[in-house]
Amino acid sequence: MSSDIDVPAQDGAAPRTSDRGAATRGALLAAARDVFCEAGFAQAAVTDIVAKAGASVGSLYHHFNGKADLYLTLFEEFQGRQQERTREAINAARDAGEADPMRLFIAGAGAYLDGCLAERDVARLFISGDGPPGFDRVMRRRLNKWARRNAALFHTADGGVDEALVVVLTGAMAGAVSEVSMSDDEQASRRMAAEIMAIVGTIRNPGTEQR
Repeated sequence: MSSDIDVPAQDGAAPRTSDRGAATRGALLAAARDVFCEAGFAQAAVTDIVAKAGASVGSLYHHFNGKADLYLTLFEEFQGRQQERTREAINAARDAGEADPMRLFIAGAGAYLDGCLAERDVARLFISGDGPPGFDRVMRRRLNKWARRNAALFHTADGGVDEALVVVLTGAMAGAVSEVSMSDDEQASRRMAAEIMAIVGTIRNPGTEQR
């Protein structure tokens, strides 16, 4: 995949800058997001995407390898925003004096669910099952990465990780994401998210006196 670069102007011509390429790339991603959310990945046509973006088929293949690459790029950008939301929530909780791993997890998980609600059309797209071939493996890898990040919050007294707790929490969150993303009732989705987090919050912490 190539990208535009800055080229010095010659003979009074305007320089070719990356700004135009960035704008085209952004328009293609925005159009792909709309078309995928409206039609689904399988039924989406490249011609519909470029028409909506006001671009050409050639420009799409200049920036992306095709329809699947657009989909995966949208997914990675969404996950990047979600990771930032989670990080900010956990850091804010820590700055406020919170040190309990479960409360930190809930702060981050709550921010993740809020992101799913804020971008429900995209969140729904990625869990709908209508993605490019192999996307289920991408989702599993992402879930495993999430589990590893969760594990960093839940160290046991001997310095290890409570793997069972990580599996339970990650599975609960995967179910919560599905519920809030697929619901058409935003208020019901928010209530469901709050109830799930309340239940998760009752789970014991590893390394406490209950252990």
